[in-house]
Amino acid sequence: RQGYEDPHCQYPSASYRDFYAYQSHQWQPVAWQDDRGLGQGEPYRKSTNYQDQHYYRGYHPDLATTPLGQDRAQTYDSSEERYVSAARPEWTGGKTLGSDTGEASGQPQEPSLLLQYRESGLSSSSHELSQYIRDGADHYDPMLSGTWSLAQAGGHSVSTPAPVVPRKFSLPHMAVCFGARGQLVVVCPHHPAEGQLAHVELHSLEVILHDTKELEELQAFPGPLAREDLHKVDVMTFCQQKIATSCDLSTQRGRDSSLLWKLLILLCRQNGSMVGSDTAELLMQDCRRREKYKRQNPAANLIGLTDDEWMSRQPGTLDLITGEVPPVVETQAQIVEKFTKLLYYGRKKDALVWAMRNHLWGHALFLSSKMDPRTYSWVLTGFTSTLATNDPLQTLFQLMSGRIPQAALCCGDATWGDWRPHLAVMLSNKVGDMELNHRAIVTMGDTLAGKGAVEAAHFCYLMADIPFGYFGVKADRMALLGSSHRQAFAQFARTEVIQRMEIFEYCQQLRQPKSFLLPFQVYKLLYASRLADYGLPAQALQYCEQIATTLLDQDPASHPVLAQQVMKLAERLKLSDMLLLEMPEQDQTLEPDWLVQLRACCREWEVR
Repeated sequence: RQGYEDPHCQYPSASYRDFYAYQSHQWQPVAWQDDRGLGQGEPYRKSTNYQDQHYYRGYHPDLATTPLGQDRAQTYDSSEERYVSAARPEWTGGKTLGSDTGEASGQPQEPSLLLQYRESGLSSSSHELSQYIRDGADHYDPMLSGTWSLAQAGGHSVSTPAPVVPRKFSLPHMAVCFGARGQLVVVCPHHPAEGQLAHVELHSLEVILHDTKELEELQAFPGPLAREDLHKVDVMTFCQQKIATSCDLSTQRGRDSSLLWKLLILLCRQNGSMVGSDTAELLMQDCRRREKYKRQNPAANLIGLTDDEWMSRQPGTLDLITGEVPPVVETQAQIVEKFTKLLYYGRKKDALVWAMRNHLWGHALFLSSKMDPRTYSWVLTGFTSTLATNDPLQTLFQLMSGRIPQAALCCGDATWGDWRPHLAVMLSNKVGDMELNHRAIVTMGDTLAGKGAVEAAHFCYLMADIPFGYFGVKADRMALLGSSHRQAFAQFARTEVIQRMEIFEYCQQLRQPKSFLLPFQVYKLLYASRLADYGLPAQALQYCEQIATTLLDQDPASHPVLAQQVMKLAERLKLSDMLLLEMPEQDQTLEPDWLVQLRACCREWEVR
């Protein structure tokens, strides 16, 4: 169409390339040189494409309003020189461009402006920048068009009508970017070239986002928790507020989440130490209701009787051993008396059957314990068969018998009941085999995790001292407390989850001041970047200091990527340190010692 360039006509055919200028009635002439190999060092002069013309007419109105007959080459060169000198003062118009933007000439490629903005920290939102950098073809690259001019190409300037091309921006617009100190920088649409004063506005992101839920969540947390002026009462108060506001106690998931917060309160109150009975008491307090476990008669086959024999020994029938008819209702004394009479006649097995049938389990267990082990096991199995399957006593007896309890394999099901009493009885009554206790608790955690009860599973893992792993290693049982690392990262690393994990690390430091969770440091860096994005740079810098101190106590070379990212964020936020306000003006260029040491370690690692 008239006024638009055909992309197939940007370059002339091969027959017109040798020392001829390719002209058109609606484009300015383009000078072409010999089609030599780029590897010979000859400069390659690339013609302006539609985007270049589009760009220059959007930012240089004088190109679109040049009167007919004026030398367009001079106007183009002057506009180009102004842009190149403003955008890239270190460049010169005589640079050559080899194949693949400078690789053949041996010069390193200059990064684009967006990449420079991202590296320099002008924007704190790397996700938004990535949306622009992803499609680089839609943006003007001064490296390609900034080295071309008609004068350098040796072509003759020919006056042509100004092309009819729409402006890139039809109206004056604002330019916006994010500052490093939690600010939004707005450049108003003024025209300094026309005598208007340039106007730049600085807005605080904390003020702009003051009504958002995310900022309120960040401000409510008393972090970083390693501060000297922090009292553990503040941490416990925060946990209680989270229970009241974010835990729906009417659902199983909400009760499990509440249990984790209560565990953190217990750890904080007891300076990071606890025993099994403390946790058992917490579990029973959080138990929604005490279930009634029905007892049942022992199965006939478990005590060695067939159904007919069982019926023949019911009350009201003739007892062949004593020759008496037992009463329909027997008192406890009569039951014990008959147990004794059976022993008079030396009928031990019948005495055991009588005691088991009438629930004299104490008499039966003691008598069988003095007999052979097989008989004792038979009586013990008969006793446990009278308990309900989901009875916590069943769990305890199975654990004491050297087996993984059935509750560890079936908990989490609605028909099975609450899992808390079973874990409480295992924690309060540990058997001699510690490995069996550990495997039973871990198995219960795996069962709960397989049924989607992540908070409950992580509670079991904490009781079994399972270490924290990494998000990318799906075989690890947990990476952040109360969040499954098998879901999407945005859902996994929520702000609330990171805060809960930091409280757990703080509780560990109350018991051992030098302890820390190494896999958690990268999430503290992520949390610091969120603080910076929401206009809280001073808190973000304190988190950087904590992470750097942790890495310096270890070997930063073992975690080079984390150390470099902490250093980059800290260099952007270092002017947010409140200590700089108390320094003399000539000393405000100094950096904190931890940042200097971290930078030295990073450089040493790079050299190594």
